[in-house]
Amino acid sequence: MELSTTLAEIVSLSVDERLRLVEAIWDSIAAETGQPEMTEAQREELERRLAAHTASPEDVISWEEVKAQALARARR
Repeated sequence: MELSTTLAEIVSLSVDERLRLVEAIWDSIAAETGQPEMTEAQREELERRLAAHTASPEDVISWEEVKAQALARARR
């Protein structure tokens, strides 16, 4: 498969067709039985976040607050 040719064909599709293609690609990836390995940096970040939550489980922000803050930023 020549990637540049394939990309040229993809770009020629309508936005709706490209979105359907992305969805089909994502579904095919999700259907794979194996899971991608985390990088060492991802593993370290996960461990850091878990440790922070264990140390201060009450230090959280509700989904409603996160959503309200994101919507407020989007309106600016």
